[in-house]
Parts: sequence; structure tokens; C-alpha cells
Amino acid sequence: MKKIKNEDALVSEAIRVGEIYAKKRGVAEFESTDSAKNKVTYIYRLLVHDKLIQPLAKGQDNGPSMRHKLALWISRTLPADHELLK
Repeated sequence: MKKIKNEDALVSEAIRVGEIYAKKRGVAEFESTDSAKNKVTYIYRLLVHDKLIQPLAKGQDNGPSMRHKLALWISRTLPADHELLK
């Protein structure tokens, strides 16, 4: 798995957008005390359930792989001229 440029910032943006998506969908509301790891796991599973991203292979669904998938998802979702993609 090759690390993406600005991956940490992209994951932060993916968590922010994912929280909004989950709230609009009416399935979850995150608290400020929720850990980033739990948010990544929940958002990843929600996006897989909604078929917005392809699931990881069995045995590869760990924290770093989920973070990478969320970074890929948000990088494809953001406009091409977004500052995180430069």
C-alpha cells in the first residue's frame, strides 16, 4: 500500500465529511469524545454498506488500511483544484 501525499489531512477531511454523511443519513451522530479510530471504522463500514467504496479483502480490514481507503475515497470526492490534492 503506497502512502498518499497528505494522507493524514485527507483522512481528517474524510472523517469530517463522513460524519456529515452519517448524520444526514440518520444512522449516527458522533460525539466529541469518540476516538478517531472508532470514527474511521464506522465511516468505512457505512461507506462499504452503502456501496460507495469497495471493501477490503478479509484479514486486511485493519486501521491503517481503512484509513488509506478513506483517504482514497475523499481524494476522489473532492474537486480537482482542492488544496489537499496539490
